[in-house]
Amino acid sequence: MKNKKAFQIASTGLMAALSYVVFTFLQIKITLPGGDATSIHLGNAVCVLGALILGGVYGGLGGAIGMTIGDLFDPVYVIYAPKTLILKFCIGMITGIVAHKVAHITYSNDKKYILRWTILSGAAGLVFNAVFDPLFGYFYKLLILGKPAAELVLAYNVASSAFNAVISLIAATIVYMALLPALKKSGLFITIGKNKKAEH
Repeated sequence: MKNKKAFQIASTGLMAALSYVVFTFLQIKITLPGGDATSIHLGNAVCVLGALILGGVYGGLGGAIGMTIGDLFDPVYVIYAPKTLILKFCIGMITGIVAHKVAHITYSNDKKYILRWTILSGAAGLVFNAVFDPLFGYFYKLLILGKPAAELVLAYNVASSAFNAVISLIAATIVYMALLPALKKSGLFITIGKNKKAEH
């Protein structure tokens, strides 16, 4: 594709808008003791999808920016905006590294190979988030609000992060595998990273 960089930058903005809409308007917010909240959402799926299509940096940025803006406009989540920016970017980066640096999925035409590594790369990024999202939240509350408040919501945050990881992995995998033929047919498919010489 010509102007690959321009496509990636423009698509990053699109992913940011998509992650904002999905996170803000399609989430199920759960109020927790002490006035805090957690939510069930598919915002993380956009981070994974972006990384698969655009690469880890652009995909991670798109998802992270959109969800961070969502936090900034929500009085409950606004204090977590820096954490969101970092962790959601990491989802994209980790997914991108596994998908494009390890497996080189954009150079393969084997659907089973692509599906397997799509699942593995998405799982890598989302497991990272499922561990570190509640962990960061716990230490934030521990430092700012004290131990009882931190322990009070930790279990809820662990459960919601794990659930979000599962549904986001399923959603991102389904959408990516469905989009792949359309992207190739339309000329919007881009190869990422260096070619892996081994055939799959």
